Amino acid sequence: MFQFWVWRVTHSGGMKGATMQLSLEDRTILVTGGGSGIGKGVAEAVVAAGGHAMLVGRNADRLAAAAEEIGAGTGEGRVRYEPADVTDEDEVARVVDATTAWHGRLNGVVHCAGGSLTIGPITQVDSEGWRQTVDLNVNGTMYVLKHSAREMVRGGGGSFVGISSIASSNTHRWFASYGPSKAALDHLMMLAADELGASWVRVNGIRPGLIRTDMVAPILDSPEISADYASCTPLPRPGEVTDVANAALFLLSDAAQWITGQIINVDGGHGLRRGPDMSSMLAPVFGADALRGVVS
Repeated sequence: MFQFWVWRVTHSGGMKGATMQLSLEDRTILVTGGGSGIGKGVAEAVVAAGGHAMLVGRNADRLAAAAEEIGAGTGEGRVRYEPADVTDEDEVARVVDATTAWHGRLNGVVHCAGGSLTIGPITQVDSEGWRQTVDLNVNGTMYVLKHSAREMVRGGGGSFVGISSIASSNTHRWFASYGPSKAALDHLMMLAADELGASWVRVNGIRPGLIRTDMVAPILDSPEISADYASCTPLPRPGEVTDVANAALFLLSDAAQWITGQIINVDGGHGLRRGPDMSSMLAPVFGADALRGVVS
């Protein structure tokens, strides 16, 4: 059983833990982007809860290393991996088929694969980077949802969890392609939940805030940007991969069996305030005038 940690503050200001137990025993879960970061953390949680995790990603070596590490843990579930690019629909169909065949049924999906191929002022956004980002975050999500939903409907139900971003709801200046494409993911989750509820397939999304991963290390290493994030976050710490994994595990489990169509922020409350100020990182690259749209 995976131990799902819930914290409460004592009168002395310390932290005291209590546990709630969630089980995914004998359930098969497809995890895209499973070779690192949030995807790897979700897969670890699935296996620790007794579920079987199929890791999907483009880098076979990274997937193999993640699978080896997760498999060496104490979880009762098993782990496999299948290299695939989620922007290729034929490859998505192949890995969904392989995941379903593993134990005869697909019970759930946590779709973590995503990212951004361009950053900078909207007047200078790289159009090819824009197209690739939309392809990854929007088309890739649709392909994974389309093919996995078919199997979950055939199996009598299941749970799909799409990993979005706080950038979908709070503007992140100079992240021109990322936020809009994640907003499309949010809408797709709600649309699919409305359509698939009659077949007992639940569809929800998670909007992480600043989560401590290798990808955001430059942000955490920047005194100016990390301080700005702190000023925008009511709970005064960066998020951890386990924060998102806990939420995903809950949405996969029977504890969430009457929850669908929801986009849940896991962001320390950051969504209550504003997006981050990245000007200290981007002004030296593009110039201060460019950040307000000036093109020389």
